[in-house]
Amino acid sequence: MGVYFNELKRAMTWLGEQQETIFVGQAVKFPGTFMHGTLNGVPVEKRLEMPVAESFQLQFCIGLALMGFVPISIYPRQNFLLLSASDLVNLLDKLPVMSSDQVKPKVIIRTASGPTKPLFPGHQHVGNYADAFRQMLTWVKIVELNSAKEILSTYQQAYERDGATLVIEHGDLL
Repeated sequence: MGVYFNELKRAMTWLGEQQETIFVGQAVKFPGTFMHGTLNGVPVEKRLEMPVAESFQLQFCIGLALMGFVPISIYPRQNFLLLSASDLVNLLDKLPVMSSDQVKPKVIIRTASGPTKPLFPGHQHVGNYADAFRQMLTWVKIVELNSAKEILSTYQQAYERDGATLVIEHGDLL
């Protein structure tokens, strides 16, 4: 793997060193996607493997955030994140305006458009919905990682930020 992959590993290792973080999603404990390899520096006890239940996963992570954790909710493909879009748009994004306390749960959503090389994996794995999310989200910050040099600082800023961040990686940059 290249520089982009190594920077993802470095960022995940840094996040794993933060006391309140927990990594939630598919292929966080067991291999299955390129994202699994980026978690090698994250203690296994900070990884919670989830079933294929994308909507529940985001709801669970919102609950963790409200309890003081900083969940990194991992969706290996943006196409899979679409299954939790209602929770993202109507719950996580709206909590700051629905709450009298101005609650801003800190959830870091990590997703990707899948790699198209060396083999095209099918349209259900390569979608990039960043522009659509930008149209729907008000409080959740959206960042696309278009180069390796911005990876670590983006994840550090997401951790430091008051509120949720959607970070979109690109598999073709691996």
